Parts: sequence; structure tokens; C-alpha cells
Amino acid sequence: MADHTPPLEATQHLNTDMPLLPPPPPPVVNGDGAQQVILVQVNPGESFTIRREDGQFQCITGPAQVPMMSPNGSVPPIYVPPGYVSQIIEENGVRRVLVLPQAEFLPGSHSPLHPHLPAFIPHHAMMPPPPHHVYTTVSGAGDMTTQYIPQYHPSQVYGDQDSHSLHGRSGFVNRDDRTSKTYERLQRKLKDRHGGATKDKMNSPPSSPQKSDCSSPTDIQNGLGKGQNSPGAAPVKGKQVGKVKGSPRIDTETQELDEETKALQTLLSNISKPVMSDIEAKTAVVTWSPPAAVNGDSDMANLPDSFFYEVAVSSSGKYGKFKTAYSGEELTTTLEDLRPATDYHTRVQAVCNSLQGTPSEPVSFTTLSCEPDTPIPPRKTNGTKNSLVLQWKAPCDNGSKIQKYTLEWDKGNGTGEFEQCYCGPLKQFRVTKLSPASRYTFRLAATNDMGMSNFSEAIDFYTSGSVPPPPASPELVKAGVTWMSIQWRKPSVAPAEDDISYVLEMEDETSGYGFKPKYNGDDLSCTVKNLRRSTKYRFRVAAYNSEGTSNPSEATEFCTCPDRPGAPYRPAVKGKVHANNFKIIWEPPKEDGGATVTKYIVEMSEGSNGNKWEMVYSGSVLEHVCDQLSPGCAYQVRVYCISEGGQSPLSETLLIQTPAVPPGQCMPPRLVGKPKARELQMRWGAPQVDGGCLVSCYSLEMSPAQAEEHREVYMGPELECTVIGLLPGKTYSFRLRAANKAGYGPYSEKCEITTAPGVPHQCKPPHVACRSPTYAIVSWETPAGNGANVTEYRLEWGAAEGCIQLCYCGPGLTHEMKGLLPATTYFCRVQAVNVAGAGLFSEVVLCVTPSSVPAAVSCLRVRDESEVDVPHYSPSTCLALQWEEPCDHGSEITSYSIDFGDRQPITVARTTNHIIENLQSDATYRIRIQALNSIGAGPFSHTIKLKTKPLPPEPPRLECTALSHQNLKLKWGEGTAKTLQTDSIQYHLQMEDRSGRFVSLYRGPCHTHKVQRLNESTTYTFRIQAFNEAGEGPFSDVYTFTTPKSPPAPLKAPRIERLDDHTCEVTWEALQPMKGDPVIYSLQSMIGNSEFKQIYKGSARSFQVSGLQLNCEHRFRACAIRQCQNPEGPQDLIGPYSATVTFSSQKTELPSTTHKNTVEVSRTKRTLSDEQCAAVILVLFAIISILIAFVIQYFVIK
Repeated sequence: MADHTPPLEATQHLNTDMPLLPPPPPPVVNGDGAQQVILVQVNPGESFTIRREDGQFQCITGPAQVPMMSPNGSVPPIYVPPGYVSQIIEENGVRRVLVLPQAEFLPGSHSPLHPHLPAFIPHHAMMPPPPHHVYTTVSGAGDMTTQYIPQYHPSQVYGDQDSHSLHGRSGFVNRDDRTSKTYERLQRKLKDRHGGATKDKMNSPPSSPQKSDCSSPTDIQNGLGKGQNSPGAAPVKGKQVGKVKGSPRIDTETQELDEETKALQTLLSNISKPVMSDIEAKTAVVTWSPPAAVNGDSDMANLPDSFFYEVAVSSSGKYGKFKTAYSGEELTTTLEDLRPATDYHTRVQAVCNSLQGTPSEPVSFTTLSCEPDTPIPPRKTNGTKNSLVLQWKAPCDNGSKIQKYTLEWDKGNGTGEFEQCYCGPLKQFRVTKLSPASRYTFRLAATNDMGMSNFSEAIDFYTSGSVPPPPASPELVKAGVTWMSIQWRKPSVAPAEDDISYVLEMEDETSGYGFKPKYNGDDLSCTVKNLRRSTKYRFRVAAYNSEGTSNPSEATEFCTCPDRPGAPYRPAVKGKVHANNFKIIWEPPKEDGGATVTKYIVEMSEGSNGNKWEMVYSGSVLEHVCDQLSPGCAYQVRVYCISEGGQSPLSETLLIQTPAVPPGQCMPPRLVGKPKARELQMRWGAPQVDGGCLVSCYSLEMSPAQAEEHREVYMGPELECTVIGLLPGKTYSFRLRAANKAGYGPYSEKCEITTAPGVPHQCKPPHVACRSPTYAIVSWETPAGNGANVTEYRLEWGAAEGCIQLCYCGPGLTHEMKGLLPATTYFCRVQAVNVAGAGLFSEVVLCVTPSSVPAAVSCLRVRDESEVDVPHYSPSTCLALQWEEPCDHGSEITSYSIDFGDRQPITVARTTNHIIENLQSDATYRIRIQALNSIGAGPFSHTIKLKTKPLPPEPPRLECTALSHQNLKLKWGEGTAKTLQTDSIQYHLQMEDRSGRFVSLYRGPCHTHKVQRLNESTTYTFRIQAFNEAGEGPFSDVYTFTTPKSPPAPLKAPRIERLDDHTCEVTWEALQPMKGDPVIYSLQSMIGNSEFKQIYKGSARSFQVSGLQLNCEHRFRACAIRQCQNPEGPQDLIGPYSATVTFSSQKTELPSTTHKNTVEVSRTKRTLSDEQCAAVILVLFAIISILIAFVIQYFVIK
């Protein structure tokens, strides 16, 4: 794309409704065909979005040319952003669609496309293979910058590129000279590309050598450089992490996410910002942590072991454009190729199962400064014989200002040893006192505060000299029809200068203009084009430099080659076409190419497809007889000629058809398989000679043996037929002939075949006589043998007409059938067999066996208790039986007889279940059953062994072993407190509620139970029941237990107020009466380490203690006492004592003016209760257990 093309907005896309074409279409189709290929050019930094057939979107970023195919031949639409228009340009049959601003739209071009036209399809065969970046350099006149050729794949997103596309844009308004030159050069390349394919290789001139390494048009085709895969090659695999400058996101269709996906995306988005370390001038290390669960989310149990991370870097600020620098599973990476003294921002993003999280918060860092970049070599701006003026450009200072430049040279020695010739801040320097026409080598380095850069590449410059001498005469390298390749040599005594150029002049004697220049440049060869064939031209060459031009060399004469002749005229048939030969003639070509035709070549191909051609004639005569041909065949004939200029193209092809003849004699027909009694299967082959035409039909004739009268039994194109209506054991004669469109051929030799004997006739229906319900006799008669004796009979018998089977095969005329079922209908038929085969079956005969006693009862079993819905059913004294009704054998079952041991059998009505009652508990019985009908009793069933269950247990005695005001501990039976669940006897404890109903408290094998959360001084009623496998026993009698009254709550530590040296006042808190019972208090005192003694008991809240000893510790504690009013008499319930308070009495030495003496009262620390001590021990034990488990897990298991 040309440099002057204005970029489209990055947010605006072209057509978004263009599906991709899955199969690769044919090559480029011009605008005149049914399909059109449109090249859509994408500018650098722009994006082109299309939608494939699978619904996914593909984003292509410029620079690129996207080939699109219009399936219906119409001009496809291009959707453009506001402020732009579409322009169609056609070059050599290929149409290009350009997107331009409205200011650059040409009035004379095609009108913009309408958006309502149908969308077009991208040309898949012309799209490049998967991503593989190739950089090429175009040198010479009008050099272009480094080219970046992108390649695309339908399923990949690509980053932005800063370089330009290889192809230019045509049809534009030229803005400046550089744009005009670029446009002309790309036009020439396009013409060479399209024109070079149609010319012959031997007539194509070689490319002229260019300066440096110039890429020829054949090196870059369809946007692919050398070494790249063609569109049909295998895709190039590999990651391009860190090489692509940007990765635009693909807008996919919005899909509803389930809860698990949303949770995973939330986790991926919860990633902390990265940490920067080891920051250098061009590198930096970035480290990050995996995503952490939000609020301790535990639903992410199916997360993979690792995530995929993408690190992006931006050099344009926190909100600038980020470009991917790393993709992988590691948690750290090194950023390379950074610019020194530059502010960067980096962020990290987590990816899992194609699901991307929100990028982390960017973190900023600044790279360090370093020495300048390596400068480019200096250039020569002026020079004389004794001086050179050199200039150079400042390289990148990398964050520190350049202080000076160091220029070194080799003083013209050529030894590679350099010395300093200049050191300072200027950017140019004049080197003086040099020798004329000499070579000097220079190199340059820059220095800043951080150090000196590397030296540039060494470059050679020459001082001016004298005019070069005349070169030698030019030489011919190779000549073509319209071109000649000329080369010359450098003058042998020419000065050692770097700027000697040459002028090649050519003289055409027919023009009369003398010598005219054809080449002016530095190369030593040139290809002169646009010459005439078989024409002589004179050439000479002159050399020149800055000092002047030499005399021209001696002129030499060269001649172009003749062109190849044109194609001869189409050959024609002379005379009549025979079955085996014909004669052809032809005319010489209209254009001989400047040389006489020396030979004509005639090629002939058998058939109309022309796959294989053979030379049948070579000479100068203009006619030839083609013989040794096959009748009825098509032949193609073509001619070409040869002259000094080469071989001409082929003439038009002549198609000739030789006439056909009748086919040859056929082989005698043959029998397929063995002969049958009334038909014969005949087969034959095609004749060896078909007469040059396909055989259209065959005629088969038949006659009895020893007879001459033949009759036609078949006529058609098939190679086999079946002759029917014959007699068994007879001999017949057959003959065959073939025919095509030319007529019938001769008859084949005769073939005699004898038919086989026939099968017996159909038997008469057999006779069936039933002797018992399970026994019958079948008899039949002998049928006619039909030419052969009957060797055996086949009897088929079955209980269903469609399912009869073979039951007898032999020569007898009777058969006995045994093991039949009573009251069952049977079907039978008979068939006769001889050496010819089996005859037809007789008609089916129906017979019914007489009735019998019932069959044996099957599936006798005992029913589960859950299946028995009978009141007062006890598995200890009853057995519930169930069975299936057997076959009645033609007589309805009337009753069943149940036999269970030594007792009398029980007869029950026609039913399938029965309950046997009044049995002994925990006893075993053997039971069997038989069915009865009007004929008699059937056989007994199989015997089953059943056992009754034992009787349920009696209830135990219920006792109360411990009680308090809130719980009762109950005990029953003789056993331990804790019993396994597998014990045979279990218990069910119930308690009566306020409404009088009993609710369940416990059900299990234990013998104790503690009832908690009860009320004080309340009566509760209980009952218990025992049960085992035999069932549930009766409930016990009702037991009543009463909870006692609760003691008062503990008091807080009392307060002590000092009155004087020997008196203090003790005060404690007051409690409310408990359910009408009054509450009094008890105060105890202890001096030193003696025992506590009660010093007060009453209802007051305070007490004055007198007679205290000086310099002693006094301890006090108080408790509440509940005075219960019971019918038996008053009862005191003493509550727990409060915490102990210590009081120290000391003599007061304060003045008498003090209003009141006070002392410090120190309270002893409250001692821990038993429950608190147990809780502390339990917590310590739990902490120690967790630590031990962690050590085992970390050091032993892992």
C-alpha cells in the first residue's frame, strides 16, 4: 500500500458479514467470468473484519491485500466508515477495491458500491498460510523501506505492524515525486509478473543486475517472499510471543455463562499487579502471583494445576496501547529489547480453558540510561584530490546527552589499524593532506556520560583522480528474439575510484540516427530489449567519472535470433476414409518467424481424449497416409513445424472416425452350473473382433438333438440368459451369433446339453392319530417320483403354524411323536426327496392333544411382612405363602393342596397365596404344594424350608440413677451403659408431654439415657418397650420421677469499705426471690491461712466487721441460700460461694483533719472452675494435634 494512503480509523471496520469459503477455489478469475476476485487493500494500522461460515469473526490487520471472491459475478459491496468512499481499479483483468477519503476520490472512476448488494466471499486459495513474518529489502533507485509481509490464518489474531505492504496502490493522484516513482516502479513489476507467465522461457531475457540484493518480481509472488510457504503448503507452526507488537481482540458472539464459568472468570480477574525487579537499560524482570480465590470461594474444585498468562507492555502511558510480550505458564519472565531511559507500564492477564480474566492493575517502571547506540557510518558530502568532507547523524543518546564524537581512519594504509583523526561535538569534519585517487577507511563512535558506543561499520571513500581510459569492446552474453544481453569489462588502467559509471550506445542501421545511449549506470552488463528479430545492431561503451568521460570503445556487431514460426493450418482429409487407413494434407504456417521451415511433424492419438500422442511422420512434404488403423476407431491428428527459430505451436486438432465392420465369430455358449430339469443357465463371451463398433445384441438359437430346425430363444445385449420350458432328461443343441450397427456376424459352433431329472410331486396331507395326551402317530403315502425314486421323507412338526421344525428325515412312511403337551394344538406337513431334489410340502394338518392333570407349581416362596396386610399377623406363629398358577393342561384348576410336614395337608381354593396359622414359634417346617383339576392332582412343587420367628421380648424395669433440677439419668435392664448397634434386643424410651401424648426420647441398644433441659420441681412420666427381630414387645407400666429445686446463682465478689483501723463494711449484691421462696445470705471470713468461718447469716445486703487485727490479711466470701417451703418442712439450698476478696488492715498515720480513712482493697484472682479448666485443656490439646498433623503432612507424606 502506498505511503500517501490515509489510514482508516482503527475502530471502523469494513464489511462484517462476509463468510469465508471453506474449500480452496480455483486460481484468480478476472472480471469477465462468473466469479470475480476483488483485492481489498488494508492500510497499516487498520483492521478488516469478516465473518466465517462457523459464525466466528476474523480480524485482519494491515498492511495486507485480502482477495475476496464474488460467487454470482456481480460487483460485491464494501462497507466503509464515515468520511471514506470505495473506488474500483482494474489492472490486467484484476479488480482492486480501494478505500479512500472523499478528498482523494477520482471523479472519472467507478461509482461507490451500494451497501444493499449481496456480500462476497474471501478467496481462500489466495490467502497466505499461517503466521510467518518475512522481512525483505528493496534496493536500487527509489529504495523502499524494510518491507513487512504478513501472513494470515482464519483462526488467529495478529498484532499491529509499523512497516508497509509490498504492493503499491494504483489510480491515485500523485502527491510528490517519491510517490510517482514508487507508483511507476510497482506498475512495471505488476506488468512483468503477469506478462512473464505467457512467454516462453527460452525467449525471456535474463534480469539486469541491480545494486545490492534487489528482489526480482519472481522472488515475491502474491505477497510471499523466498523461503515462505505457498498457499497450498503446510502451515508453519510456532509461537510468535514477543514479536508481534499488538494483538487486537476478536469480537465473538455473546454467550450466556453458567455459574461455574462466571466463578472461573471472577477468579481469573482477581490477579494482583506484577512486581518489577532487576531493571536494566534494555531488560527488566517481571514476576506475578497466581489468581487468588475471592472471599475464600471453595467452589473452584475443578481448577487446573496451572494457568496460562499473558504479559503486556505499554510505552505510551497507563492508558496507552499495550502489546503482548510474553505468553506461557511461568510466573516470571524477562522483558527484553526495551528502550533505555523510557517509562513503561506492564500488566498481566490470566487465561484458563479459552476464558480470559480482566487484566491486572498496570505497574510502571523506568529503564536505566546507557551509552549511545552504534552510529551509522559517515557519508561523503564533498571531496577533492587532496581532501574529503565527511558528515554524520547523531545516534540515539539512550537517556544521556552525547558529549563528543570520535572519528578514526586508517591513513590509507589498508592494514585495518585505525587512528583518531577527530574528537569533538561537531557532526562534520574535513580531512586534508590526502593523496589523489586513493582509498581511505573511516569509522565513527559517540560518547555520553554513560560511556562510548561501539564503532560504526568501516566505510571506504576515494579522493578524486583522472578521467578513466576507454574500456574494451562490449561482448555478447546471450541473444534472444527481441533482446540481447551485453557485458563489458572495467578499464585495466582505470584509477581506483568508487564512482566509475558506463554508457552503452547502440546503432540501428535501418533507423539512420547513429549511436544512441541504451544504458547509463555502474554495472558491467545490460540487457537491451524491444529489438527486432533477425536484425543486426552495433554496440560501443564509454566510461566516465567525476573528472570526465573516456572515448568510446570500438563498435561490435551482434544479431538477434529469429522467432519461432507460427502454427500450421489445421490438417484435412484427402479422399475417402477407409477402415484401416486415410490420407491427410496441410498448409504451411502463415508466419515463418524470419527463417525457413525445415521440417513438419505429424502426431496422431487414438481416441477422442487425446491422452497419448505418437509421432507418425517427420519430413518436409505437406501430406501423409496414416495406415495400420483399427476399424470403427476415432483418431486425432495435429501438425507442427520446426525452423531455425525453434518449434512452432501445435495446429488445430483434426478428428477422424474410421468406419466399422460386422463382428467376428463368437465362441460356443457354455452351461453355468449344473443342468436343471426344466431350465438351463447359458453364458457366453464377446467376440474377439468387434468390427470397430460395440456389439449391440446377441442371438441364441436352440433345437432338439438330431434336428435341424432351430428357434431363437434369446436376443439382447446381455452375456447370459436362462432357457425355460424344457423337459427333464432331454438333450438340446445351441448356437450363437453377435451383431453391431454394421450387421450380424457368423454363427458359432454348436453346443449340446442334457437336462437333469425332476423333483417328486407334492405329497398328500399326512394322517395323525393321538394315543394319549403326550403321544401321537403320523403316517403318509408315497407320491409320484417324476423320473427318479423317492429316497427320503421330511416331516415337520410344531405348536404354531409359522414355527414348525423338522422332526423326522428318513425313508419310512410313519413316525411316532412323544413328549407332547396335553390340550395343545399342533401342526404338521411332509415332503418327498429324490436325487433331483425336494418336492413341495404337503398341506398343513391340524391336531389337538387331549386334556390332563395340571402341571407342577413353580415359584413357591414366603411373603415379606411388609407385603402382608392382615390384622393380628404374627411371624412367630404364622407363615404367609405365595406361588404362581401352573398350566391347567386343558382342564381348569379347582383347588390347591399344601403339605407342611406331619400335619394333615391343607386344601385351599383357587388362589395364589395363603397364610398358615397356629404354628409353633421358632420352629422349622418343610412345605410343598400341588394343583388339582377335574381330571386329578398334579405333581408336587419343589420343597422349601421355612422357620417361624421367636416371640418378642418383655419390657425391662425403669430406674432413675441420678437427678438434678434440669436433667434425669434413667437406667433399665441388666447390661452396660454403652452397647453396640448389633445387639439383638433394643429399647424404645418414651416420655409423656403436656398434652398427655407419649413422645420418643431414645431408640437403641443402650441401657441408660440422660434426659436434659427439664424444669425444676416438676414431675415427669416415662415408659419403655423392648423389641428384636421377632417384633416389638408390650410397653411397661408408667414410671414417674420428679426433679428437685435449683440452688441460687453465685454472687459477685463482695465490696469492702474501710471504716477505721479495726472496722470495715462488706457489701454484696441482692437476689430476687425464687418462685416465692425467700433468699438469705451467708458471709464467711478467713484470717491468714486459717479456715473460713461464718460471721453473718441473714437477709441484709451488708455487714460491718469489727475487731480486725492490724497488719493481717482478711479474706471474705459470700453465698446465697434459698429457703424452700416444702410440705415436709423448710429446707435450705446453699448456692456456690462468690470469689474471695482480700482486705489488709494497717495503722493509719494521716492527720486528724482527714474526713475518712480509706484503704486499698485488692481482690484475688478468680480461680478457674472445673468446666473452664477442662475447656482450656481441650483447646491446648486441639492446637497440639493440629501442629502434629501439619508436620506429618509436610515432612512425611510429601
